[in-house]
Amino acid sequence: MSENYDLFNPEKLTDQEQSRLVKLAGLRAAGIDPYPAQTTRTHAIGAARTLYSEGAAEQPTVSVAGRIKRIRVMGKASFADLDDGSGQIQLLVRRDYLPEGWYNDVWKKLIDLGDFISATGPLALTKTGELSIEVHAIQFLSKTLKPMPDKWHGVRDPEVRYRRRYIDLLANEEVRELFRVRAAITRALRDYLDGEGFLEVETPILQPIYGGAAAKPFVTHHNQLHQDLYLRISFELYLKRLIVGGFPAVYEIGRDFRNEGVSFKHNPEFTQLEFYEAYADYAAVMRRTEEMVAAVAERVTGSTTVTWQGKTINFAPPWPRIPLRQAILDEADIDYADFPDQASLYNEMRRLGIDAKPGTSWGKLVDVLLSRFVEPHLIQPTFLTDYPKDVSPLAKSSPTDALQVERFEGFAAGMELCNAFSELNDPQDQLQRFVDENYRAVHGDEEAHPVDVDYIEALSYGMPPTGGFGMGIDRLAMLFTNSDTIREVILFPHLRAVQEEEESGD
Repeated sequence: MSENYDLFNPEKLTDQEQSRLVKLAGLRAAGIDPYPAQTTRTHAIGAARTLYSEGAAEQPTVSVAGRIKRIRVMGKASFADLDDGSGQIQLLVRRDYLPEGWYNDVWKKLIDLGDFISATGPLALTKTGELSIEVHAIQFLSKTLKPMPDKWHGVRDPEVRYRRRYIDLLANEEVRELFRVRAAITRALRDYLDGEGFLEVETPILQPIYGGAAAKPFVTHHNQLHQDLYLRISFELYLKRLIVGGFPAVYEIGRDFRNEGVSFKHNPEFTQLEFYEAYADYAAVMRRTEEMVAAVAERVTGSTTVTWQGKTINFAPPWPRIPLRQAILDEADIDYADFPDQASLYNEMRRLGIDAKPGTSWGKLVDVLLSRFVEPHLIQPTFLTDYPKDVSPLAKSSPTDALQVERFEGFAAGMELCNAFSELNDPQDQLQRFVDENYRAVHGDEEAHPVDVDYIEALSYGMPPTGGFGMGIDRLAMLFTNSDTIREVILFPHLRAVQEEEESGD
């Protein structure tokens, strides 16, 4: 089916849209460029407002630019509100202040709500005491061809809000504020890590071998190199190469991509923070994690306590530490150590009426128990510790239990926030783990970790004991903004194609 690009056919437009096209033609007929390259602007509106001096004989003249948010057109004088994101100011537009014919022929006939203009004139107070600009010159900057959304009722349809985020932002100030908070979260994380001596770095997004997580990747192809490449699922293996190379503490904030389903807490591309610190183990990383998240909460929200979907969540340290095995035993009444192979654990789960797909690996059965029985109850920030080696191919084994590794996951509000471990730095052990994972891949596990020979080569040059950490910033933003879905905190979340939705009846 061919695309329909007939966007400006009058027969397919609303009356308001047709009217705006007529006004666009009127501007051009009057010799006015509706989309000029240069802007007349001396100050942002927020800065211009500070220049007014009460009692001064003469007020400064300014040129400001922005979108018209409101118009009140009268006989010989009109008022308009102009907004540029830094602030809003009233424009006082008088016929006698503008060039001959401009007020009646251009201002009253050709300007619409939502148009971008520049306005020049002295600051003044109206009789009602409102700071304004007495407009002596107007420049068109961008003619708006679509009517503005109703600011009083906003845009509430999630399909419209997520698919056409620009309309959502135009209509809903609270959404713009949400993304300011999200930016503040990222800035606070950076400031914390910078202050602790970490170095921010960048690693490849396109990778010849994906790794660092249990996930199915997106694949692409480099034509010139005749090589398949993968969008990264994690930064881990590259960041640990930097530890080998002599950087003692590094971090990266960026996008990861996982070819998985979507849910209220999953999006195929998401923002991740990972840091790696030499001479630290998972216990040290736990302490740093609770300290960092509490510090970010305090800075962004003003408190270590936030309210999320009616629940009060306190991020102040210390967070409880519960062994994973004990947590599953308490909630699911299964001690997975008593069922050390896939068949026995699967049969025990079936005996207790717990559904799982036949052929699910032992490690993923443990994850089913965690996700279904434990995770929903972890409302307050909690660390689950000491995971099975079978599900942790990059983590260092416990010195007291060879079947466990020094790994933890942090939870809050019933969902996973972070994952971390004492990093495996024995190259021979790591190679064997990769080989074991490759066996799983050959037998159908699409999320099994591939063998990365170059990474083993890097470890062979020696990596000091290292603590590693990964956290999805989107989920942290959900908690700090009281958002019930990850789509709320991603500006442009992934959505199914419109045609696919129509055909499915959704």
